[in-house]
Amino acid sequence: MLQARDLHLAYPDGPAVLDGLDLDVASGETVAVVGPSGCGKTSLLYLLCGLAAPNSGQVSLDGRAVTGPTTDIAILLQDYGLLPWKTVLANVALGLEIQGVPKAKREQRARRLLAELGLAGRERDLPARLSGGEQQRVAIARAFAHEPRVLLLDEPFSSLDALTRERLQLTLLTTWQTRRTPYVLVTHSLEEAVFLGGRILVLGGRPAGIAACLDNPGFPDPDYRAKPEFHALATQLRRLLAEGGA
Repeated sequence: MLQARDLHLAYPDGPAVLDGLDLDVASGETVAVVGPSGCGKTSLLYLLCGLAAPNSGQVSLDGRAVTGPTTDIAILLQDYGLLPWKTVLANVALGLEIQGVPKAKREQRARRLLAELGLAGRERDLPARLSGGEQQRVAIARAFAHEPRVLLLDEPFSSLDALTRERLQLTLLTTWQTRRTPYVLVTHSLEEAVFLGGRILVLGGRPAGIAACLDNPGFPDPDYRAKPEFHALATQLRRLLAEGGA
């Protein structure tokens, strides 16, 4: 489905960031990406969705090159990106409005998603009236509104308190179980990677490549956090990162 081959990235007048990185994301698959700060995790997401171009290598979706932003690939960033002057409903429907989807159809889809994410009745509120967790759920609804083939998430819950973060992790998991939209999640939290990644990639090196790839047999158990296997895998990831991803 989503495929990256031999990606190389270096910013102008700067060091190389990624070197020869390969990645495959199959239909319905979930992939978590961890690695040291500054190793190129966010840059990888920008390459996968066409917001940045590699110096060499290629990203493709179902065999077709990704050369720029496409509605088939949605990206959810850390800062929510909600427009403060638009209602919750209008924020969710914004991408559909830009695509020219008729008002009745886009609002129907937005209302359905908001209900699915526990925000029914908040359609007319402005973002300032929502908590951080509610705003992030609006951002998730907006990402799903145009029915992307792939979802990319860059530290989507990093600014939230621990309990809200865990609730939204469960929200993402249950939404995935309903929709089976494949996603790639970048996170600094090893526990988040273990809870949300069916496969976990460890980036390492300067420039970075994939230093390790771990299957996660406990995914997608919503009670996984309470099990010894969860903590064992998080400990293994912590050791890999301490060893430089080797």
